[in-house]
Amino acid sequence: MADAPKLNGVHHVAYRCKDAKETVDFYKDVLGMDFQLAIAEDKVPSTGAADPYMHVFLDAGNGNVLAFFELPTRPEMGRDQNTPEWVQHIAFKVATMEDLMNAKARAESRGLDVVGPTHHGIFKSIYFFDPNGHRLELACDIGTPEQMSELKSVAEDMLAEWSATKKAPRHAAWLHEKIAEES
Repeated sequence: MADAPKLNGVHHVAYRCKDAKETVDFYKDVLGMDFQLAIAEDKVPSTGAADPYMHVFLDAGNGNVLAFFELPTRPEMGRDQNTPEWVQHIAFKVATMEDLMNAKARAESRGLDVVGPTHHGIFKSIYFFDPNGHRLELACDIGTPEQMSELKSVAEDMLAEWSATKKAPRHAAWLHEKIAEES
């Protein structure tokens, strides 16, 4: 059997958008992302199917790329109605709490409804939606190396217990107690 590939990061993550220009303008304005490139075709290269599209790529920092497809001949996009809207989201990292709060103020100044900051124990986040209905999260890490090591050390046991019971394991209950103490 062949060895698993040695991954070198995420090349890009792609989502659908309603309007490529509106999407690029939003991400440039609200998040300061740089518009890198656009690719437009009348046929899908991987399948040969006739399906015109505009594919836009935005720089999310540190070599990470967020991409979108506009598909004008397809039915209007929707979302998975069986999944709560808070589940599927795109999370971006910011360096400091000051950056997080500045991002919140910037998003709110553009008329966006922003939730948070929400305390997750090892990071704090804000949430809002892009013009396509994609939920966005900006997160600032606040966890210590010791906390991250402890969480990693119980991850396999937590997953095994969850898999067997479908009930939240208590291996990392200290994380929620930390949040309660700081509130």
